[in-house]
Amino acid sequence: MEKLIITAAICGAEVLKEHNPAVPYTVEECVREAKSAYDAGASIIHLHVRYDDGTPTQDKERFRIIMEAIRKACPRAIIQPSTGGAVGMSDDERLQPTELNPEMATLDCGTLNFGGDDIFVNTETTIMNFGKRMIERGIKPELEVFDVSMIEMALRMRKKGFITDPMHFDFVMGVNGGIDGSIRNFSFLRDAIPAGSTYTVAGIGRHEFPLAALAIVDGGHVRVGFEDNVYLSKGVLAKSNGELVEKVVRMAKELGREIATPDEAREILGLKPLAE
Repeated sequence: MEKLIITAAICGAEVLKEHNPAVPYTVEECVREAKSAYDAGASIIHLHVRYDDGTPTQDKERFRIIMEAIRKACPRAIIQPSTGGAVGMSDDERLQPTELNPEMATLDCGTLNFGGDDIFVNTETTIMNFGKRMIERGIKPELEVFDVSMIEMALRMRKKGFITDPMHFDFVMGVNGGIDGSIRNFSFLRDAIPAGSTYTVAGIGRHEFPLAALAIVDGGHVRVGFEDNVYLSKGVLAKSNGELVEKVVRMAKELGREIATPDEAREILGLKPLAE
């Protein structure tokens, strides 16, 4: 079985310090959280950025500053900026981090209700434009899917030439408006992706660690972090993203799965080797 790739989603666009005081806003806080996850065993740092007051942004310069700072602290990490941004952002705004030519970036494959009046909009045209941009810049997309219909959309985009093989999916499970975090639905998504693909599971809230266990034994990969869940266990706030990664590493050890280094993750995902 392949070694386990751990992604740390260190801060999302919605989670705030009021949910957990360790949620990072500033450059220094983002570096602290990325390094805690990297040192614990995460190969990929999934990155949203904020201004110091906590306002989420897709500003290219803010991404550049934080990505460069993380690279200094975590020199071999795969930094995966989000193109999801926050609800209400335009496509051009969301695409700004791709101008920095990261190794990977996220590509959301459908529209989703996010609760109340919030709608996370990803039209077919948006998906095609994002896919084309990533092909042009040599960026590997992590295909964010919140339901099986989004896998079907990704497969149609591949057929039309806007996504290339090998495909790498992120099953985001447990979001309000998306597929829930049940074993049945994990199997449903897992069986819907094509042979030769890889996948990561991001369980939201209480689904994080049960789904991590399923992915570990199935041969998939795992995402944890404050974007998805701020608790180490029921009622116990995690002190850092590193604590969440450490828990997955312990689980993998108990289940007989080795942890991939960043360079091993690049090989598994078909990324170019990083220069020494």
